[in-house]
Amino acid sequence: MNDFSRIIILLRKERGITQKQAALDLGISQALLSHYEKGLRECGLDFLIRLCDYYNVSSDYILGRTADRFGAVLSVEDLPADNSTKDSKFSGSVLPTMNKRLIFSSLNILYDKLAQCGNKELTTKVSDYISLAIYKVFRIMYSSNKANSQSLFNIQPNIYEGYTTASQIKLSSDINDLLNNKQTKINNDCLEMTSESITKDYPQHSTGFFNVIKSAEEVVKK
Repeated sequence: MNDFSRIIILLRKERGITQKQAALDLGISQALLSHYEKGLRECGLDFLIRLCDYYNVSSDYILGRTADRFGAVLSVEDLPADNSTKDSKFSGSVLPTMNKRLIFSSLNILYDKLAQCGNKELTTKVSDYISLAIYKVFRIMYSSNKANSQSLFNIQPNIYEGYTTASQIKLSSDINDLLNNKQTKINNDCLEMTSESITKDYPQHSTGFFNVIKSAEEVVKK
């Protein structure tokens, strides 16, 4: 399934309409829309414009070229900064600043949702998972310079990576279990989301958040 097919299915389901209703509204047969959604056929420019108007999104978004629903070109200045820390360009490069702000936006949404869930254990496990990711990357960078003392760390160099990965896998399972266990006291209603609702609820952070998701999936696909 290509990005176009995936996105038009997502937009239709987020709006809560059937394929039959969408086809009727768009003036085509359900069979043809089904082919578009399955990636069996490519649509023409006229229909692409109709889709954009129907779902109120840009053509770049519906084609998977941008993570922003309205096709905005993302720049560092568009992304909110963490005012609690110094956020200057590193060594004259805009890329670290851009990525820092993208992650900052994503964490704002993630932790707001965790706060709405109202479960301390869930927040702790998600935080532990993120902390392990930071630890792994930092230790790799730190250890690349042989002049740095390994005594900074308690876990031995030959086992830390495997143990850290195993801990992340366990935490991922624990988080999944907490969220799907009916006996756990979690406000699951707050986790009902669409790309449209996220954009509406987090106007400052949603663009950065969706760009992180898009970039992460591109890394996985590689």
